Amino acid sequence: MQDAELLSMLDADDRHWWYRGRRRVLRAELDRLALPDGAEILDAGCGSGRTMEELARYGRVVGVDASETAVLTARSRGRANVRVATLETLPFPGDTFDLITCLDVLEHLPDDRAALAELRRVCRPQGWLVVTVPAYPRLWSAHDVANRHFRRYRRRELRAAVAHAGWKLERDTHFNTLLLAPAAAARRLTRKRGAVAQSDLARTPRALDGLLELPLALEAAFLRRGGRFAAGLSLLAVLRNV
Repeated sequence: MQDAELLSMLDADDRHWWYRGRRRVLRAELDRLALPDGAEILDAGCGSGRTMEELARYGRVVGVDASETAVLTARSRGRANVRVATLETLPFPGDTFDLITCLDVLEHLPDDRAALAELRRVCRPQGWLVVTVPAYPRLWSAHDVANRHFRRYRRRELRAAVAHAGWKLERDTHFNTLLLAPAAAARRLTRKRGAVAQSDLARTPRALDGLLELPLALEAAFLRRGGRFAAGLSLLAVLRNV
């Protein structure tokens, strides 16, 4: 990720509609899991540490991120249990965590399967991993270039990667579905105009954050009841270590 984009992401994590909406979706999925009391939780790719605040309601949370800037930001938010580390080489013994979250991280890694295998190593038997990734290679845009993505995922590609690492797929779904059509149209337009590499975070004004979060709030309510979306800008998978 470019330094400017990283700083933009860290600044936007609290208020931007995308991050707020994704946290709603995450909570909807986590509330459906059978987690032990006082679960040990890892946020793998914790960014600003904002999601760790949500995860704290489910147990004791630690975070890792490959970016020292992100780790310092998380610590400034009071997240003391954060350290610099890559997902391919995690600084934890095996069978440590009951729950791991890995939110929009795998697309940044050249070898996503190695990261998924390492996440499984540190997950306890019958533990959980919740993953989100961007969907549809055909939606590749300046946003992906700016964020130094290696790929966007089809459902079958994500399923193949998690199976290769030994995870059992419990459930998967697209999300950010209601905004798929306008987002796809906007990306096609920017490609035609030869847009410079720029994150989508900068393309919507702050005044629209509340309005743009509403579709994701509706989707989260549907997912909480066990629903699934056949299409959407993102993919979510709930995996188990069996």
